Amino acid sequence: MRIGRFFTLFLATSLAPVFPGIATAGEKEETPTLSFRNDVLPILSRHGCASGACHAKAGGQNGFQLTVFAYDPEADYREIVHNARGRRVFPAAPEQSLLILKATHQIDHEGGEAIPPGSVAEQTLLNWIRQGMPWEIPGEATLERITASPPEQRYGKGESRSIEVTAHYSDGSTRDVTHLCEFTSPDVAFATVDHDGRVTAGHTPGEGVIVVRYLDHVDIARVTVPPDQLQPDSAYASLPVHNEIDRYAWERLKSLGILPSDPCTDAEFLRRATLDVTGRLPDPERARAFLADQAPDKRSKLIDELLSEQNAPAYADFWATKWGDLLRPNTQRVGVKPVYLLDDWIRRRFRENAPWDDFVTELLTAQGSSHEYGPIALWRDKREPADMAEFVSRIFLGVRLDCAKCHHHPSEKWGQDDYYSLAAFFGSMKRKGQGISPPISGEPEFWWHQQGQSGTVKHPVTEEVLLPKPPDGPVFDSIEESTDPRSLLTDWMTAPENPQFARAAVTRVWGELFGRGIVDPVDDFRASNPGTNEPLLDWLASDFARNGYDLKDLLRTILNSRLYQLSSLPNDTNIADTTNFSRSYRRRLPAESLLAAVTDLTGRDESFQGLPKGANAMQQWNHKMTSEFLDAFGRPDSSADCPCEREASPSVVQALHLMNSDRFQAKLADAEGWAATLAQSDATEPELVEKLYLSSLSRLPSEAESKTAVAYFQSEGTTRQQAIEDILWSLVNSAAFVFNH
Repeated sequence: MRIGRFFTLFLATSLAPVFPGIATAGEKEETPTLSFRNDVLPILSRHGCASGACHAKAGGQNGFQLTVFAYDPEADYREIVHNARGRRVFPAAPEQSLLILKATHQIDHEGGEAIPPGSVAEQTLLNWIRQGMPWEIPGEATLERITASPPEQRYGKGESRSIEVTAHYSDGSTRDVTHLCEFTSPDVAFATVDHDGRVTAGHTPGEGVIVVRYLDHVDIARVTVPPDQLQPDSAYASLPVHNEIDRYAWERLKSLGILPSDPCTDAEFLRRATLDVTGRLPDPERARAFLADQAPDKRSKLIDELLSEQNAPAYADFWATKWGDLLRPNTQRVGVKPVYLLDDWIRRRFRENAPWDDFVTELLTAQGSSHEYGPIALWRDKREPADMAEFVSRIFLGVRLDCAKCHHHPSEKWGQDDYYSLAAFFGSMKRKGQGISPPISGEPEFWWHQQGQSGTVKHPVTEEVLLPKPPDGPVFDSIEESTDPRSLLTDWMTAPENPQFARAAVTRVWGELFGRGIVDPVDDFRASNPGTNEPLLDWLASDFARNGYDLKDLLRTILNSRLYQLSSLPNDTNIADTTNFSRSYRRRLPAESLLAAVTDLTGRDESFQGLPKGANAMQQWNHKMTSEFLDAFGRPDSSADCPCEREASPSVVQALHLMNSDRFQAKLADAEGWAATLAQSDATEPELVEKLYLSSLSRLPSEAESKTAVAYFQSEGTTRQQAIEDILWSLVNSAAFVFNH
């Protein structure tokens, strides 16, 4: 390295008389000294040279390789200045440098003209080469952040405006770097942006963002396109406010000129809330009583009833299934017993309504045997510190650090330092016993924190031993030998003054109840993916923390809001809204809930391998249990590693399965099933129709529906039981049954 630098400086000095464009030490330079980090790298990034489609792709391009998003500036500097015997830069004649000739397409270059000849960018590169290609300027300030200005603008339809970007440095200085930034629009149908930061709004009202990148820093500029006509203030002043959720929601809708839908019916609320809390259909007699109740506070009382100790087992099974998707490993990787113990632990903690901070702390600081203590299954699965860091960040902080494992995150500030510094919290974990040996992994394994051995995680490029540091958190540089670094992490995560932990939990629960999170996806918090209602999210998170991270209290708050109780039927102002919760978004029932509903309506139990008779689908403790029904309706792939994603969209396969399933038909026609029991009862035909509707849709049939169904009983050649089976089959195959609405 030192020989190479000496050689370039020697050329720049000794050849100055021959090439007058090179300044000698005694001459006064007309341009300020340039540095590679602050002046050259931005040009290479801005013009695409350091993109994954060019020289930053795997293996580089024609022997010239840069790092993705310039995540390793020193490596890029070596590649340009020293590698290939320094042939890419020629300080004796800067204009003849390959870096210049190829970028400006003066000689053949597959990338074409990346930098226009005669441009400011070309002149900067030439001056840098003339100055001897300095890596940095002594005492040079470092880049701390960038700001896009204005941070938020309102645009008319089709209107264009410019964004300016300022870089802020450690010495307090600033620089206009607009011409060196990359601008992208996540939704080009809503707004477009050119290479110079000129934004053009589309013709659809709403709000979006423009993502601005400068080197490894990211900022956003919000773009709001109001509707042609806003609603009068009086339209919002009269809206009911059940709690602060409604206050923030109405304020948001007011700014967008959107009116919320009318409230849902009592039947819709009963079915929606019961399914969202317990995953089960309401009891038909409970539905009849609720619909007949005239008390003004009956919805609030129903919510308290659903969250009561009486319903704790159903609540625990349903919500443990949701979190089990994220936490339970594959049995063929970790072993059957560890996965069973983890599932049992999750269900028990939900039955006890354990505070969320206690739940997470116990899980992440676990020690012991994989055959005795459930949470050890997680450690047995995420065996390497880096794997655990990536998992913890995504599930409990809502931050996807995956990309930063190999290079700087493409749309966030996270880099390899952040990724491996978080992994350092788990570097002291030790294990003994049989390791993972798929597909059996049958023997126990013991995990514990080894005192005094926290500094074992190294940066993959610099090989520097990293100190534990969470994303956007402090560096833990003085850890006592007896202290488990994991406890320091959980203390930092769950501290009330750290909003990210609560925000991640709140938006995940919100996503389950509304069909999408306030931040969506729910585990992808970043500057370039802002929430649709940040003030609401902040209030919910602070309220969650203030109330001891009580998940049931969080559910109670959300379910009591007028926002949750809106109808799914749109009005003229919100028909196109799919992000601001101005109406209830219809959601297909989860696979387990749908199977449990079918089981309840047919009166015939489903059998699951390894579970006792009468167990329902939400009591499964892994996804290896055979069920064509659950597979068709989107339960996670049994071979996938957690966190597992579910496919929530309806499909033709699902419709065909409900219509043609031999197993469903057999349950309907079973001589000991519910249809047969109803057929043998003394109930009249109108009473039978009422029972079918109350049981499946939690409402009474309309006059027209009742008339049609009763008439079907009189159809020629149709027995009483056949009529019941056919009506029930029709109800189960209706969208009103399959969707929570």
